[in-house]
Amino acid sequence: MAKKRPSERFDLALALRRFNQQFQGLNPNDPSVWPPVPRYALCVAVVAAVLAALWFVWLTNSNDELDAERAKEVTLRADYQKKVAQAANLDLLKKQREQVQQYVTLLEKQLPSKAEMDALLSDINQAGLGRSLQFELFRPGQISVKDYYAELPIAVRVTGRYHDMGAFAADIANLSRIVTLNNLSVAPQKDGVLVMDATARTYRYLDEEEQAAQKRAAAAAAGAKKK
Repeated sequence: MAKKRPSERFDLALALRRFNQQFQGLNPNDPSVWPPVPRYALCVAVVAAVLAALWFVWLTNSNDELDAERAKEVTLRADYQKKVAQAANLDLLKKQREQVQQYVTLLEKQLPSKAEMDALLSDINQAGLGRSLQFELFRPGQISVKDYYAELPIAVRVTGRYHDMGAFAADIANLSRIVTLNNLSVAPQKDGVLVMDATARTYRYLDEEEQAAQKRAAAAAAGAKKK
């Protein structure tokens, strides 16, 4: 096997020395005057640093997007599970809706119409007279119109016996229409006679014209708030 000549080893060592010498005495303030090897090495290092910085920024943005998508996945999964549960209970929810509608209809039937208010006031008066009570005051107040119904307060003052007043209150509770007794106060008079002051409140549903007026008023109020 042929051996390497001394001149070949000398040339390699010389090349290594020349290569190392190019990195000696470099002026860091003016890389343009550097020898080719360190100048190219600097360019490669700058390019690598820029690529590393861009890679880091890209990874950071990708991680943020990944975290956002993971959070979105959790939300969508929970929403999906909720909708699956609702779909499974759809028949039960329909039955409950029907029951609520029936209950609302039943309550609406207990509310008199505008034309039936006079008859209801007569029923309240007859309930007191039927229990031998004397009306000293029976004065309907100002009607208060709500969203879906109207409320009528009635100032009532009756005199009579204790048990008769209790029976009168029970009769009011058993009327076919909704009537409540509020702000009750009972004071004794002579010979065991009592006087009772109360506010009877009854309710009626709004007719179509009144409902339309309420909707117009609500729309006007909403428009005023936006301005």
